[in-house]
Amino acid sequence: MRLVVLALLLAGWLQPASAQMAAVSILEAEFAEPTRRYAHDALGRGAEWGALAFELDLCPACANMRRGHVDVMLEPTRVFEDTAPRLIDLNADGYADAVVVVESDLALGSRLAIWSPSGFVAGTPFIGEPRRWLAVAGIADLDGDGSVEFAYVERPHIAPVLMVWQLRGRDFVKLAELPGLSNHRFGEPRIEGGVRVCGGVTELVLPDAAFANVMAVRLQDAALSARILAPYAGAATLRAALECRI
Repeated sequence: MRLVVLALLLAGWLQPASAQMAAVSILEAEFAEPTRRYAHDALGRGAEWGALAFELDLCPACANMRRGHVDVMLEPTRVFEDTAPRLIDLNADGYADAVVVVESDLALGSRLAIWSPSGFVAGTPFIGEPRRWLAVAGIADLDGDGSVEFAYVERPHIAPVLMVWQLRGRDFVKLAELPGLSNHRFGEPRIEGGVRVCGGVTELVLPDAAFANVMAVRLQDAALSARILAPYAGAATLRAALECRI
């Protein structure tokens, strides 16, 4: 991994990772450096990148914003293979300090990963085979225990399995899995479904593996359970489910 600093507006900003993550807020993050070195094309041609670009507030507690820009480059045997970076607040201080992305290795396939402006933070195990991908299903406190869970569908196009993980320190711990659910069709630029809160209950919403039904999935006592909400009829059905109309 190489860390490339394109613009820093505060001299001496670079600090140890723990201090840096606490002191900096991410305003925006996007993928950069498009590449064809993997050429999986799960999200359509060209949806693979070699870098993350961060726009930063270098002093979020200051009266005047102090902006900076950092590019974090992946090693040449890996790519980011995702729709967009998802901002998260790891320190629970009210400021986004990291992103959740799908990272793919040319030999090992994909994993869920957390990156900050100072580099790699944590990741789930790689699937283990090239061109085996995962699609993020949701990031939320799914079981109401006060901790955030990270859910994704592993191999959504081939024998899909919904998997739920929790971050403990810098290690991901798997909580539960459930086969027979998917949230992506190969080559499509979007991921289907997401997280909803209806009547105070948090659920994942996504299609079944055959894209025949829209399912609601709950996490309770470290186990996943699914029920049918409605026949799948495209994005409108999923939108209705996410808005608690079905």
